[in-house]
Amino acid sequence: MAKIAVVYHSGGNRTGRQAEAIARGCASVPGVEVAVYPLSADQVGPDMRWRDRQMMEELKEVDGILFGSVTYFGTVSAVFKAFLEGTFGLWYDQSFKDKWAGGFTNSGSFNGDKQVTLMMLLTYAAQMGMFWVPMGDHPGANHAEAPQDDINRLGAFLGPMAMSEPDSDPNRFPTPGDILTAERYGERFASVVRHWTREGNYVTPRAVDAAATAALKKAGVSASEAFLTS
Repeated sequence: MAKIAVVYHSGGNRTGRQAEAIARGCASVPGVEVAVYPLSADQVGPDMRWRDRQMMEELKEVDGILFGSVTYFGTVSAVFKAFLEGTFGLWYDQSFKDKWAGGFTNSGSFNGDKQVTLMMLLTYAAQMGMFWVPMGDHPGANHAEAPQDDINRLGAFLGPMAMSEPDSDPNRFPTPGDILTAERYGERFASVVRHWTREGNYVTPRAVDAAATAALKKAGVSASEAFLTS
């Protein structure tokens, strides 16, 4: 059975709801076991060093890890950064090498420099010798006929992004579209990991880009004429 861990820090519960959606997506894939690890300040010592040794040992045994953090000042939270630095010993002995990795984030703004957070997680995964699974969905909500609460409405490619209004009911955010985006990414991630562990056949799902299709339609040009397609 393929084993996946979802490790995240949420300032309120909005990033937590995003993490739960990703975990649901992972769990929807047969033959996949999912463990969720919410991070907290209690796991950080007065010297800002990570203290949860048992968690570190458990993460060494999984096949893939999804990293998630709320975006604060354009990067991961202090708690999540303490966790990353706490894995120095795992970097030293390459305990995470050839595991699969993915990342997700949430902030109070549509942008909020969330791309920096995902880039930081990608860089961390690369330094740990991990393989990164990017998004599999085209950007949404970017053409006239698209709903504003579309899948991947924030146009992320490295991993799911969500936007949550800080002064609104936490149960209303992330939005249904952001939650569905997270679930789809979790399912994709788990399917890739399961295939890697030789426990299932992974078939690459592909779809044409809706915005480009709309533009071609308006211009009266077919995709085969505009692109090198059959």
